[in-house]
Amino acid sequence: ESSDLGMLSLQVSCLCGSAPCLLCGCCPSAKNSTISRLLFTFFLFLGTLVSIIMIIPGVEKELHKLPGFCEGSGSVLGIQTHVDCSSFLGHKAVYRMGFAMAAFFFLFAVLMVCVRSSKDPRAAVQNGFWFFKFLVLVGITVGAFYIPDGAFTSVWFYFGVVGSSLFILIQLILLIDFAHSWSQLWLRNADESNAKGWYAALCIVTFIFYAISIAGVVLLYVYYTKPEGCTEGKVLISINLILCLIVSVVSILPKIQDAQPHSGLLQASLITLYTIYITWSALANVPAQTCNPTLLVRNGTSSASSTHLVTTWWDAPSIVGLVIFILCTLFISVRSSDHPQVNKLMLTEESAAGAGGEAAAMESGVHRAYDNEQDGVSYNYTFFHLCLLLAALYIMMTLTNWYRPDESLQVLMSPWTAVWVKICSSWAGLLLYLWTLVAPLVLPDRDFS
Repeated sequence: ESSDLGMLSLQVSCLCGSAPCLLCGCCPSAKNSTISRLLFTFFLFLGTLVSIIMIIPGVEKELHKLPGFCEGSGSVLGIQTHVDCSSFLGHKAVYRMGFAMAAFFFLFAVLMVCVRSSKDPRAAVQNGFWFFKFLVLVGITVGAFYIPDGAFTSVWFYFGVVGSSLFILIQLILLIDFAHSWSQLWLRNADESNAKGWYAALCIVTFIFYAISIAGVVLLYVYYTKPEGCTEGKVLISINLILCLIVSVVSILPKIQDAQPHSGLLQASLITLYTIYITWSALANVPAQTCNPTLLVRNGTSSASSTHLVTTWWDAPSIVGLVIFILCTLFISVRSSDHPQVNKLMLTEESAAGAGGEAAAMESGVHRAYDNEQDGVSYNYTFFHLCLLLAALYIMMTLTNWYRPDESLQVLMSPWTAVWVKICSSWAGLLLYLWTLVAPLVLPDRDFS
């Protein structure tokens, strides 16, 4: 009995203590900083799972039981109207869950400003007290569902638009980093082993990415444009296709290759594929039924319309966006880039402070986590939480298809705002990648190695 009580007290102390204690049994020689990031990411994924559950048709109908969640939502300009908002209760629930997650990460972003090492008392809050953090998240979530409706959904929509556009850029930065590391690793293996198989694999992967991109462009022209009309769609697809061709050509120019030997078509092909996806996602928000076969119009006064749309609420761009979100968020949590410019851009400087602890853990052969931040943090705490905040806003907009209620709060509609934000984000991302190629030539006095 005493041993059971001891085990229980140990588990409780781990929940209230540090990240290494919490996961020491399953993480072989894991870094304290990495475990903390993964646990915060787990909180984000937990909130995402709750959001997904809330937009399942059966659960969405049950949200009627929440007090005041639908009644009175039709108050426009002080005039009370009786609105049947049952067709987008899940939409409103996802917005409140997104607000709760954003508020949670914003709180920690503010608390962790200017933390320099794990010796700072606030670092103990960052790396421990996980049970209490979970309680805080639950408390904020419950409070979010009692926010008076009014203009909340309409106003929070624009916060989501801005945050999502920034996260799209962060995704592209991570994609550039990933493609750079991928290309560098395979080229290094090819040089060390003197095997042409690595070069062949590099060429095959690059060809596959470009082939998927070309097929995607063709499908966009077929399904999202018409021979007569749909001018905006034709122009947007054509502009992004031209920009992708430009960055692909620039990446293999002799001067660029001399300045950056590791730049090549693998990175350009991956950026091209991502740009085509963003274009597809943007066109899926065009508010014209003739030019957008995936457009949904959820009307709160039409039960037939609601019944029909329940089964088509998940569209392909949202599913792909959810997968990209999961991969990029995990990459933010475990990344250790070998690209110094990306490290500076992402405010990440991997510290060697924990090298001794890592060596000791490897020699002892035990499963343990160690503190690698005694002499300096290995990532910027505040920036990490801001990234998760933007990720929460991005997944909120993805799960709601970037739709917002109209002025009467009776219809969910897809605004042109979502289209232009996504397209402008893709342009900004392409320009950013282009800058990483030409920067060594434009600024020859700076070190871009």
